[in-house]
Amino acid sequence: MTILNEFLTFEHNSEHDSAHNLSHKRDFSAPKIYSAKGDIKKRWYVYFSFRDPETKKLKRQKNIYGNANTYKTKEDRLALLSRYRKRLLKLLQQGYNPYVDNTELFKKLSEEANAIPKASVPKKAYVQPITFPTELLKKETPAPKREFLRKKTPKVEGLPLREAFDFSLKIKANQISKRSLKDYEYTTIAFIKWAAEHRPDVTSIRQVDKKVALDYLNAVLIRSSARNRNNNRLNLSSLFQTLEENDHIDYNPIKKIPALRSIPTRNKSYTTEEHQKIFKYLKTEDPILLLFIKFISYNLLRPVEVCRLKIKDINIQDKTIQFKAKNSPLKTKLIPNKIIEELPDLSKLDPEGYLFTPIKIGGEWDATDVNKSNYFSKRYKSVVKDHFNLDKDQTLYSFRHTFISILYQSLLKGSSPHAAKSELMNITGHATMDALEKYLRDIDAVMPKDYSKHFDND
Repeated sequence: MTILNEFLTFEHNSEHDSAHNLSHKRDFSAPKIYSAKGDIKKRWYVYFSFRDPETKKLKRQKNIYGNANTYKTKEDRLALLSRYRKRLLKLLQQGYNPYVDNTELFKKLSEEANAIPKASVPKKAYVQPITFPTELLKKETPAPKREFLRKKTPKVEGLPLREAFDFSLKIKANQISKRSLKDYEYTTIAFIKWAAEHRPDVTSIRQVDKKVALDYLNAVLIRSSARNRNNNRLNLSSLFQTLEENDHIDYNPIKKIPALRSIPTRNKSYTTEEHQKIFKYLKTEDPILLLFIKFISYNLLRPVEVCRLKIKDINIQDKTIQFKAKNSPLKTKLIPNKIIEELPDLSKLDPEGYLFTPIKIGGEWDATDVNKSNYFSKRYKSVVKDHFNLDKDQTLYSFRHTFISILYQSLLKGSSPHAAKSELMNITGHATMDALEKYLRDIDAVMPKDYSKHFDND
């Protein structure tokens, strides 16, 4: 199809149609133009069908876009696609078959075109010179005048970077979360800024190859971390994959770039003394922040999940809570009595109000989930971490680790490890036992019994 595109998108020295071509057996449908009902915001193309050698039925072939969608007026697009349609019809009549190797056909047409005496070619034919795939020609035809004209009308390499990324983001908008979409947007902004500073020659999406992508990812690695580099790699790969699937690029260059090994940061758990001291301090210093932490500790929610809670999500009568979890659109969990006892009367509050706001329980808060979570993290640092001089890795999220460890150790008393984990899995919401066991290992919740007796012989 690549060679076919090159034949269609460049002028041919011979535009005449031989009468005998019209008698060729019709194993194809006449090429047609799709103009999206005149909408230039959509992609226009030429399409046709060809008889499948196995099923013997006409089968729709890959769309022909060429350079048509780089033009911004209906007239220009239609004029160019009309030429593509005409040339495609001629090639089909001359024997082009998408199910076989057409190299010999194109070589023959190339030789015939270059064999036409220059004097016999109408002057008008020199407006846009013929360019055939280099692999089909033994040597380039020396033509100073054509070389001059080629510089005046450079080949368009595809969509500009910003336009290509915007297209991909638009497709992704209804497939991923708003948070992920925002991350993708930040990645594209960073990539385009880097390209403008370090690779100004790269202006279109088709110019981004593996080397360009790798240079950018290395720059991210040098200024930040392997984890940030890997995140950028994932975001770009997803966007490039969408562009490949929509025929804006031939392949996804990020696929060939492996992820780097990174050392993940871990939220450090609190000791019993530390969390008791923090709870006691916040009881008078910041009751709202204390209740926020208890939702993390006793309900085992993530900070961002607590930020999403609305008054209507809490069912006091059934002692349940509904929320959007990390791995599911809607999850229902039991509210333990430790939380019920702490809650104020919610019956008179607006059901659409958020449970936690900066100044009160229940109310409006116009901010994104991420910004809300960041707000409480900063509040915790200024009120608690700075006061107790805590470790930088002791965060709000650390309370979840701490209380899952406490709960697991308690369930182990008088029970087997498997039974304890099975009950714990229902509480934490982990999807599989393997996921829960990995999590418990990561937070060092699985501790052995005292093994001092094994050293008695020393």
